[in-house]
Amino acid sequence: MSDQSFQTLGEFIIDKQEDFLYTTGELSRLLSAIRLASKVVNRQVNKAGIADIIGKAGNENIQGEEQQKLDVLANEIFIEALSQREVVCGIASEENDDFIQIQASSNAHLSKYVVLIDPLDGSSNIDVNVSVGTIFSIYRRVSEPGTPVVLEDFLQKGVNQIAAGYVVYGSSTMIVYTTGNGVNGFTLDPSLGTYYLSHPNMQFSRTGKIYSINEGNYIKFPQGVKNYIKYCQREEEDRPYTSRYIGSLVSDFHRNMIKGGIYIYPSTSQSPNGKLRLLYECNPMAFLAEQAGGKCTDGFQRIMEIEPTELHQRVPFFCGSYDMVEKAEEFMREAAAN
Repeated sequence: MSDQSFQTLGEFIIDKQEDFLYTTGELSRLLSAIRLASKVVNRQVNKAGIADIIGKAGNENIQGEEQQKLDVLANEIFIEALSQREVVCGIASEENDDFIQIQASSNAHLSKYVVLIDPLDGSSNIDVNVSVGTIFSIYRRVSEPGTPVVLEDFLQKGVNQIAAGYVVYGSSTMIVYTTGNGVNGFTLDPSLGTYYLSHPNMQFSRTGKIYSINEGNYIKFPQGVKNYIKYCQREEEDRPYTSRYIGSLVSDFHRNMIKGGIYIYPSTSQSPNGKLRLLYECNPMAFLAEQAGGKCTDGFQRIMEIEPTELHQRVPFFCGSYDMVEKAEEFMREAAAN
């Protein structure tokens, strides 16, 4: 094993500070706050089943979805970790109706960064012991530092992201993130409570053998998606592909990045704009995918070029190995033209 394998996440963040456009150490502290919160959430996730933290919380989030107890807990943990360290001036969470202004002290307003977060993606899987995750996205604010954050600080195109990543809580716990200079993965050693660099320079293969989509909704899919699924199942060339769908975006994305594949959450007749959120899920995953040599679109347009109009905006999502996404887009264009 090389010396690089023993590099901790903390050491890696410090080593890479020069990669940041505005290197004041603030972004490093921000990533360290996310690292700390992820350890706390990991501990809670691993107590599911022996503590009263599974099941429904009895209320709904802004999307009208029933919140799980761990949704609420993870949300509180990340907001507290980011707020108390005074490294961000604002936070937007999938679990909150509106963004949060950080006013812990006079220094908080001077921060340059805002964070958008999905604290516990796939939380409905907690009850059945399936991997879940956290997704985060970091932007440099557009409003004047020293003033309260405004909605425009959060409604930025994905191309403006400074950093993005996810934590997957599974058979092992990993943080995978990018600051625009490739994608690196760090695995938590639970005995030491330390993340170590385990997956340097992660890459999507140009193509793959896995397609990930909830085929139970097939009848509701656009014709282009139906045609692409038939293509994946056809016995010719390097096909049929293998269908693998966990139902947890972080887990499906993580597997496909390592093994090669495409993840699709399209529009449906019931959800014409799709279901995944542009700001909390699609933009950060698109940043990671592109940094790892993959591609991410809404079936027609690059995800990171979409202009957000609201905090909880939804979009269709096609993401993964470059050639597979290109082929899916081809089917979408053909169907749209007919």
